[in-house]
This record gives sequence, structure tokens and C-alpha cells, in this order.
Amino acid sequence: MTEVAFHFNAPDKLGYVCRFVRKALRHGAQVTVTAQPGVLAHLSARLWKSAPSDFLAHAGPGADPQVQALSPVVLVQQAEASPHRDILLNLGETVPEGLEGFARVVEVVSLDDMDRAMARNRWKDYAARGLAIQRHDLVLKGM
Repeated sequence: MTEVAFHFNAPDKLGYVCRFVRKALRHGAQVTVTAQPGVLAHLSARLWKSAPSDFLAHAGPGADPQVQALSPVVLVQQAEASPHRDILLNLGETVPEGLEGFARVVEVVSLDDMDRAMARNRWKDYAARGLAIQRHDLVLKGM
């Protein structure tokens, strides 16, 4: 069964996503990130601008399927478009279709009131599907 985790109170949402991806890659996981095109473009820029020793290789939206298969991180609008099934990091406004095929789904929630409200709706959707949800408060963890 798919595991779901919400990471709340990220002051810099995309910065946290970059750190999360880096850590997942160190553990040998492959990551799929879903979001709207504008968010994916900003995230892609952040991933490319990492320090040379911290480069986070990824395939952006519309990349050739062979490139996606070889990339440890894939940025897509639709989860089903990714060849990977380890971690689905959802930055979208709704629960992604096809989440059942992933081992883990991670939601990153900022301090923004609108982002928090949309996250509450996604939480309810996951719960209605019968999925167990873990909560990680980044303020308490000290990020």
C-alpha cells in the first residue's frame, strides 16, 4: 500500500524539495515530482543551480522517455508519465492520479495560507481513500 507523508511548514518550499530530493538520491531512490508547468520550471532552475558538488540531475517535462528512464529525478505534470515508482513528490493543488503505483507520496506544504488550505483538502482525499498519513512538522524538526 502506498505510504503518504505531509511535510508541513516549509519556509522555502522549493528549497526544501531540493534538499529532500538530494537526500532521497543518496538513499538510492528515484523521485517523480508533479506540479503545474510554472512550478516545474522554477524547480528545474533550482535543481540546475545547485552547487557543483551537489548537482541534482533531472529530466524536465516533455523529455524523451529514454532520458526520463535514465534520470533519477523526473519532473512531470502527470504522475503516470513517469517511469519511476519509488517516491512521488506532489507539488500540485490536487491529489495526483495514479498515486497507487508509487511506494511513497510526499506532500510539501509551505507557510502560505492558501497552500495550507489546499493541503487540507488533499489530506481529506488521501484519508477518504483509506491511506495512512504521516505528519512531519518541519518547524519542530528544525529542518
